Amino acid sequence: MANKPHLAAEDSFKKDAPLSRLHVAYKHSYTSDAFLDAAKNAPLDIDTKSGMLAVEAAVAIVINGIHYAVLMASPYQLEYLAIGFLYSEGLIQHSHELLDWDITQLTDDESYQDFTPDSFIQNSSNKDSLNSNLTDELISLDQLSEQLQDYDIYVVELVLNQRCHQRIQAQKRQLAGRTGCGMCGITGLTQALPDLSKYQINKPLLSRAMPSLDDLLSIQAQINVAQHTHQLTGAVHAAATLYEQQLYLFEDVGRHNALDKLIGWQLHHKAEVDYVLMTSRLSIELVQKSIRSRIPWLIGMSAPTSTAVRVAERYGLGLAGFLRDNRVTYYAGYADS
Repeated sequence: MANKPHLAAEDSFKKDAPLSRLHVAYKHSYTSDAFLDAAKNAPLDIDTKSGMLAVEAAVAIVINGIHYAVLMASPYQLEYLAIGFLYSEGLIQHSHELLDWDITQLTDDESYQDFTPDSFIQNSSNKDSLNSNLTDELISLDQLSEQLQDYDIYVVELVLNQRCHQRIQAQKRQLAGRTGCGMCGITGLTQALPDLSKYQINKPLLSRAMPSLDDLLSIQAQINVAQHTHQLTGAVHAAATLYEQQLYLFEDVGRHNALDKLIGWQLHHKAEVDYVLMTSRLSIELVQKSIRSRIPWLIGMSAPTSTAVRVAERYGLGLAGFLRDNRVTYYAGYADS
């Protein structure tokens, strides 16, 4: 891999990787008046329409040659996603612990085999000579060709320093991470329910950094304008912050991926932010990531879960939700609480 000690401002795949694709769909609908008469066999309108759909790519994270995890994510800002993911996993503490990186898109059988353990691929001509139980676990080249037609696949190869290597072995995940899941593949309760006391946020800092409703409505308006992929597809989340009066926005089909991208950017640029705004609900993995990153406030456009609020209160994270129209609801970290 080429030596790349610094990340570019824009992801190298952003210009080339498709973030959305055009698909034909069929819209069934009633007129508003006809809907009331649907039981009386009102006419159904069927329109053929074309729409943009968000690309959901399989992103394999390979660390020091170890296949660590597979994330379903939007295929851009992958450098930031990798750094944020490693930090959220506890594998790195600083971005300089990442010594090198490279990103490859797998486009054919040959490129796929280069990144797949040999024990999981077989030549279909040898299938009859294999034990039947073993055959069930193998992927034939014919099957592989069919699967590649359905998926966008990227491999992010990372090289961490020697100090981080044992952490990789101890925390290797067992499953692919689904788009909506920030904890898929975790096999131990200590990983899913970590002690975050060393990341506890200082309460005086939390009070000073409390964002006002005016500030939040201002950044929400900026996000609505800047969230281009969501405007096209209606299917991606965003994590955003203001830093030095400039909006930094990270979109992804997975809300936890969007936050990891922001965290990766934050680590790389050593940026201290006052708050992060998510366009999604606030679930526990988002709270855990924010606490690890010492983000004072996490705000969502939808509701938090009860577990998210309880953990935020324990570790000093400010939490607010239902940012919409002309209102916001503070759940933890409120100055008068």
